[in-house]
Amino acid sequence: MKTKILFTAIASALLFLIPAGEIIASAAGESPKKEQQQVITIRGRVIDAETNQPLVFASIAVQGNNVSTITNLDGEFTLKVPEGETGNLEFSYIGYKNRVMAIEEMKTNGQRNVIALEQAMIPIREVIVKPLVPEEIIEQVISRFNDNYPLVANDMTAFYRETIRKNRSYVSIGEAVVEVFKAPYQNDLRYDAVRIYKGRKSTDVEKMDTVLFKLQGGPTTTLYLDVVKNPEIFLTREALQQYDLELANIVVIDDRTNYVINFYQKPSITTPLYQGRLFVDIETYAVAQAEFAFNLENKELASSMFIRKKPMGMQVTPEVTSYMVRFREQDGKWYFSHSRAEVKFKVNWKRKLFNTNYTTMSELAITDRTDEDVVKFSNKERIKPSDFFTEEVTAFADPDFWGDYNVIEPDQSIEAAIRKLSRKVKFSDRTE
Repeated sequence: MKTKILFTAIASALLFLIPAGEIIASAAGESPKKEQQQVITIRGRVIDAETNQPLVFASIAVQGNNVSTITNLDGEFTLKVPEGETGNLEFSYIGYKNRVMAIEEMKTNGQRNVIALEQAMIPIREVIVKPLVPEEIIEQVISRFNDNYPLVANDMTAFYRETIRKNRSYVSIGEAVVEVFKAPYQNDLRYDAVRIYKGRKSTDVEKMDTVLFKLQGGPTTTLYLDVVKNPEIFLTREALQQYDLELANIVVIDDRTNYVINFYQKPSITTPLYQGRLFVDIETYAVAQAEFAFNLENKELASSMFIRKKPMGMQVTPEVTSYMVRFREQDGKWYFSHSRAEVKFKVNWKRKLFNTNYTTMSELAITDRTDEDVVKFSNKERIKPSDFFTEEVTAFADPDFWGDYNVIEPDQSIEAAIRKLSRKVKFSDRTE
């Protein structure tokens, strides 16, 4: 039963189509949060040292601290740290050597910070003593869950963004600073939860024609992508019987060597499942990252799982799905740090010649965390899987808030779209 709930949450909670005139009512309450402090902003771009190409979703973290962020689609980042911080920033990316730079040096450089990462070579001698049978590796992963992931709850600060594109134009953009209650990994009776602290949105309804696309679940859906907290997706011994495994490669992530294990749905299994790859730390057998997609071969069944409601005369077909989750190691434990879901749909109307393509994206990046004095917030405060983030976030708007919290730097295409959207909402990360 839990497997079915999780599967439905990841798939069908992503999209909801309604006539443009229909209104969804919502209620929201203020969340308690620590007082803001003086911060400084560090901006930059992370690139490949050889090709100068941007590194997308590279990690940036303050050494010895829980503050972190990621790069955007252009390799750019913005990180806000306490004004008196004098430590180092550590940059990491799959298959590359970590690089450490002093915060003071990056302050001096201002906007000109360009961090070039070098690709990491894997010495064969480091891995020959380890098992190379993928089934044995995954067995170690499952048996070491209790050792690798926290046994206590964590309170996390995170930045959430969701967007909807119609063809190449953004028609809806919403984002928020949220608080995440991350339940202990070995407790099936305590669930992850999220509540909005501050948020903002911009929507161009005219570009949506006669329907509104809405993402259901918001940041709650991105938490379901934690495949360690929710192993029923494909990381239980029972679930793995439905998959073929393949050891595909060995790569470096965050200066640590990782197996890359591909998994595929067995040909004999008719129910649509997932396929993708797991990055497994060789030393600890922890899952450092997972990338996967939903099997869309059965278009009719896939459509019924993704679409909760649609007008008569409309055919909606999911074309591409992409899911990703990352973990960050600190002091011997691995913590949830980043997740992203993207789904592309093709929409056909009866008696219309051309198709319309919609792309939905939701992303959650942890920017700070603590395991001290963690108290789970009430059910009334949390975002529920049935909620619509863009409806809930209106109650948390605060134009004077955004200067002190870490966000994901918008990519250029988003910035261009924002300028064309509603002028009623000031929508910029550059408010300091």
